[in-house]
Amino acid sequence: MHRSASRLTRVLACAAVPVILTVAGCSSDSGKDSGSNGGKKSDSSSSAKPNAKASAELEKAAFATLPDPCKSVQTATIESLVPEAKDKNGSATKSNDLTTRASCSWNGLDEDGLKGSQYRWLSISLFRYDSHASLGGAGKRAEEQYNKQLEAAKATEGAENVKAEPAGGIGDQGTSVVYTAKKDVDFFNTTIVARTQNVVVTLDYNGAAYEGAGAPDQAKLLQDAIAAAKEVVASVDAANQKPAEQPQSPQPQQ
Repeated sequence: MHRSASRLTRVLACAAVPVILTVAGCSSDSGKDSGSNGGKKSDSSSSAKPNAKASAELEKAAFATLPDPCKSVQTATIESLVPEAKDKNGSATKSNDLTTRASCSWNGLDEDGLKGSQYRWLSISLFRYDSHASLGGAGKRAEEQYNKQLEAAKATEGAENVKAEPAGGIGDQGTSVVYTAKKDVDFFNTTIVARTQNVVVTLDYNGAAYEGAGAPDQAKLLQDAIAAAKEVVASVDAANQKPAEQPQSPQPQQ
């Protein structure tokens, strides 16, 4: 029997499973020498040369900004991954600095009468890092965050049958983590963690079936999540492209 949409709304209120930032120089005494040096400069003056390694500049961050996370995937992708999304424009999370951290999510319940209902939830999080004298280069910091996000996904509370595999073709690094989580029904979750230069992308995509509907195809969820993650990575690159120079208009002849 088809249960009321109001009950499903209450059930799904807590259903989503989100997955949770020197230069040194050497100096020496340049005062006059005395004694047998006869006023000649001390050999110690050679120590005044700066340490090349210490004075090396930190790498310049490859990406200087982030795309709008709610526009980092195409509208058609949202329609496909989250049928009957409550808000196709997505729900953005507040951030003090959208150039370094931003996220957006979508959820929807596709009801099909006596055949049951399918629930889908998609979340995209972006983290960007700059080079810092005491914290390290931008790429290194991003790689550290990539590893943290990956470990967090694998250690999700309540996760069962966790399986992590490399996900090629998504930026410089990419890994997929799939698992099931038992709530009122079985949730099938896919997390894609990817790094492109100094930006880390974490994409979560999960689904569940209600009222007798068939369980989501976990292989299809993974395939769709990887495709969406590739779109997000491409949007990072696009957001950092310099606008093409406009050709100068020819000057009128005198």
